[in-house]
Amino acid sequence: MEVVSLPPNAPVLMEATRAIGYSIETAVADIIDNSVTAHATEVHIMFFPIGNPYVAIMDNGSGMNEDEIKNAMRYGSKNPLDTRASGDLGRFGLGLKTASMSQCRRLTVISKKNDAIVGAQWDLDFIESTNDWSLKLLDSDDVADIPHIDQLKEKVTGTLVVWQALDRLSLGDANFDQTMGKYMDLVREHLSLVFHRYLAGEQGIKKIEIFMNNVKLEPIDPFLSSKSTQVMADESISIEGHKVMVRPYTLPHISQLSESDISMLGGKDGLRKLQGFYVYRNKRLLVWGTWFRLMRQGDLSKLARVRVDIPNSLDYLWTLDIKKSIAVPPEAVRRNLAGIIGKISESSKRTWVFRGKKETDESKIHIWNRVKARQGGIFYEINRDHPLVEAVSSNAANKQLVEKLLQQIERSLPLNQLYIDLTNDERIVNENEVSQSDLSNLLEQLLAGCRDVKEREMMLKRLASTEPFNQQPELLRDLI
Repeated sequence: MEVVSLPPNAPVLMEATRAIGYSIETAVADIIDNSVTAHATEVHIMFFPIGNPYVAIMDNGSGMNEDEIKNAMRYGSKNPLDTRASGDLGRFGLGLKTASMSQCRRLTVISKKNDAIVGAQWDLDFIESTNDWSLKLLDSDDVADIPHIDQLKEKVTGTLVVWQALDRLSLGDANFDQTMGKYMDLVREHLSLVFHRYLAGEQGIKKIEIFMNNVKLEPIDPFLSSKSTQVMADESISIEGHKVMVRPYTLPHISQLSESDISMLGGKDGLRKLQGFYVYRNKRLLVWGTWFRLMRQGDLSKLARVRVDIPNSLDYLWTLDIKKSIAVPPEAVRRNLAGIIGKISESSKRTWVFRGKKETDESKIHIWNRVKARQGGIFYEINRDHPLVEAVSSNAANKQLVEKLLQQIERSLPLNQLYIDLTNDERIVNENEVSQSDLSNLLEQLLAGCRDVKEREMMLKRLASTEPFNQQPELLRDLI
């Protein structure tokens, strides 16, 4: 048997790996993973769209010496099966190269450690000319021409990553300066979500600050933890001696959210598409807005979100991809998550149907009744036993005309438009509570029709469990 060595052709392989599927925002996030692993507390992202455009990412992490920077620039610098430190966000030893080259043709990395500055560069055009894995090791003159090198020199330790020859970003764009601004808006939103636990300085991890052109990023908490309900206690799933932690949340009803809350929680996709599991690897968000086919996305479960924390020691079980944007739970986790889904979706349904109110007491007198039809389906009708409806009907000269009016209102409900408004996360402003002055006026008119004190007292007790009067119980107590 003959054994031959067949190393990959450098230009062909490097061009091929550019098509792995990174977007600009996932590529930048992959670079910041290295900064987190290097214990950085500060990351600056600088972009310049005019002339010779570039994107630069600089941190104050531990830095690298010459041997370390050579290894970092190597394709497949670490075996994905090797045991990693608990805070390591890497996986295949490819992220720095594949993420960067997916956006540019020239990648430069410069690092400072022990008062020494070293640099290396992958240049696809140069590699094509040499037809070899020709990594450029930069001298002091080469380094001097790299954007933001002076800022790196001021740091005790740190690393600067620069993308130049941005062919993928500028392809077909006549106004690249405007387009790059839009790209950076996507990056800003993505990083604020993906690293929100690091940006917030969650207990147990080192807080990190990220700046884009000197503007500090604020965390986007997808669970709105300060306002949401934690449906059940944290659940621990043990797999091969490692723990997967699960924490379910139900978001508040949309009527209790501000416009900024709705925008933050839904983003460009809306609340409905972002329901489901949020999988974190070492507190870094990997995958979100999916139920992993354990249930379908629906409008009644749109307020349900489940945080799942996995350690990097279980990467191989979650079939994590190079971009760290796909993770499929193993069967042991799926079985446990299936049981949690039922509880969380039911909580979301109650919150949605009852507009954020937890009580479901059928003894309360509602203005609208939800009725199941004999032939199937449901319909809504005005409650003829509601005190206000009774008062109008009893005092009307033509009771039949009032009944016809009520029936016409019931049949003319704009259900299709209501469905569109609700699924588009529109706030329905007439869900707001009735003011005390409006209720007082209604009470005066209702009580004026009572014949004696006893009938008045009975009316007040009945109104205590009737919409909308039960919104102001203290007002009724005073009158009683």
